Amino acid sequence: MTDIIKPDAAVAAGQETIRIEARALETLAQALAADLKEPFVHAARLLAGAKGRVIVSGMGKSGHIARKIAATLASTGTPAQFVHPAEASHGDLGMIVEQDCVLAISRSGETAELSDLLYHCRRIAVPVIGMTFKPNSSLARASTAALILPDCGEASEEAPAPTTSTTMCLALGDALSVALLKARGFTADHFGAIHPGGKLGAALKRVRDVMRVGGDDPLISPETSVPKALEAMSVGGIGAAGVIENGKLIGIITDGDVRRRLSPEMFGKTARDLMTANPKTIAPDAPLADAIAIMNSKRINLLFALEDGKPVGVVHMHDLLAAGVR
Repeated sequence: MTDIIKPDAAVAAGQETIRIEARALETLAQALAADLKEPFVHAARLLAGAKGRVIVSGMGKSGHIARKIAATLASTGTPAQFVHPAEASHGDLGMIVEQDCVLAISRSGETAELSDLLYHCRRIAVPVIGMTFKPNSSLARASTAALILPDCGEASEEAPAPTTSTTMCLALGDALSVALLKARGFTADHFGAIHPGGKLGAALKRVRDVMRVGGDDPLISPETSVPKALEAMSVGGIGAAGVIENGKLIGIITDGDVRRRLSPEMFGKTARDLMTANPKTIAPDAPLADAIAIMNSKRINLLFALEDGKPVGVVHMHDLLAAGVR
């Protein structure tokens, strides 16, 4: 079966498909500044004004796109949920309530399975945003805001399966999502709060989220004797202690400092004698990525977090690794 794939022909077909879809997306982008501008703004305002959730629905390939748009909206600060139009007719209409807003997708605008959902929305006065390619379709007429996409055909004339059209719908859904997040001032901190898992969530965390405080943040005065300093370092469990004077960090003692200066005389000295003055520090609201960059560049294993020069916590390389930062 693999013999039917001719490398040059396969690559040519792939390139042509991508170029067709790229041209369609450019056409869509231009439409946003023309015929689509007013309904797009209207749709964005409806979504932003929804006090409940955004219900996204579609059948077949449009349903797959609807699921992705719902997921993108939810992950960027707009509560959203996919409702299957066929299941809606068998009880799932109860998922759509008065304060919601519905985004319905149908290439033809005549998807029969959407009819009960659209009737339900009209009955309880839920606004509908219709995404379709047919301006005179049932979906367009039933919509509070009708997003009529330019019809650029599909990538294959021989078998016109949804390709270009679904790509355009997905892009328009992304455009709505990004317009909403920018309007709401949605930041990386907000994004990180709802993406705590995985490398992306870890990269968006702040030092404050993982730093050690209290007993795990050993602090001593510069006049502390070396034996007492060693005791504080052991209690903290990070192999170091911060040296503070008038509440501000002036130095740090680490296991390495002790090993390098180990002698009988050392035990008669104070923390000030052993400490490394003006150590590298970090702000508690700095991204974890900044912390690991400093540690790697300076070949150190920990950083004290300071506010106005005063230590409020300490972050160790082990804390970063445990949080998933690499």
